[in-house]
Amino acid sequence: MSAPRSRTAVYPGTFDPITNGHVDLVGRASLLFEKVIVGVAESPAKGPTLPLALRVDLAREALAQFPNIEVRGFASLLAHFVREVEGGVLLRGLRAVSDFEYEFQLASMNRHLIPEVETLFLAPAEQYGFISSSLVREISRLGGDVSGFVPAAVADALQAEWRRNEK
Repeated sequence: MSAPRSRTAVYPGTFDPITNGHVDLVGRASLLFEKVIVGVAESPAKGPTLPLALRVDLAREALAQFPNIEVRGFASLLAHFVREVEGGVLLRGLRAVSDFEYEFQLASMNRHLIPEVETLFLAPAEQYGFISSSLVREISRLGGDVSGFVPAAVADALQAEWRRNEK
């Protein structure tokens, strides 16, 4: 085994939208690594609700309290992005056992594509384990209060998006 390539971790996702669970995970990762790059994936195949530039801006605002965090949007293969930013670790969040199978498959594929990079799984704090971006979007779309699940700017951006789509 060789020495670690980098003390930079990459936490990728669509962050559509970023939730308090994501913020919690990034905060704990910020204590473990010299630098954490939050990679906001364009992910057109997922049909994100919020445009990439807005998701990047919201993530930057939500994570501004952490001095060693950088937020960057990307539209490439994750392996290419990780190499571009010289990441040594991929961070992935696991909320429940149901997440594990998919995440394990991703980690195995990434091990083949970027063998020099390790995958590290982190679980969110218990109070955030049930929060998912898709649930937040649906609750917000139907007029529910998501203020306990996302930063205030995110709740406002979602409501603005629904209003814009009504026109």
